Amino acid sequence: MDAPDTRPALFRNAMARMGAAVSVVSSDGVGGRCGVTATAVCSVTDAPPTLLVCLNRSSAMNAVFKANGRLCVNVLSADHEGLARDFAGQTGVPMDDRFVSEDWVSSPLGLPMLQSALATFQGDIVRADEVGSHTVMLVEALDIGVHPGGRDGLVYFDRLFHRVSSV
Repeated sequence: MDAPDTRPALFRNAMARMGAAVSVVSSDGVGGRCGVTATAVCSVTDAPPTLLVCLNRSSAMNAVFKANGRLCVNVLSADHEGLARDFAGQTGVPMDDRFVSEDWVSSPLGLPMLQSALATFQGDIVRADEVGSHTVMLVEALDIGVHPGGRDGLVYFDRLFHRVSSV
């Protein structure tokens, strides 16, 4: 009898040791309005400006993002930890209630955008590939916002949220 493959658990534990910026990825359109907390977001290229966003295939929100065809990556500050927990589903707040704050506005592209985010990237999903348990989306950023201020960042490391000082 073959021994069980321990690599998935070992991989998750090792990845927990890799700090990652925390974002809320949001969308709106024919599929509905939704948002999820994500750490699997990174740059791909600056010409054209393109991001990689990974979403779990088992999430009900995955189909909503695909149906809408565009999304907004809202990079969170340390002050947004509660929001990160809400959009991660840790607090039981219903989806519609997660967007009630006046800080959420509809962007020119019609996407939910967090005005107090450190940065925002809005764009079209130009490719979506199924890879294992996740959908890997390439997003061409059509509108980019860098919001000034000396606010601290929010990262996820060792399965906990942490503040990263801006100074």
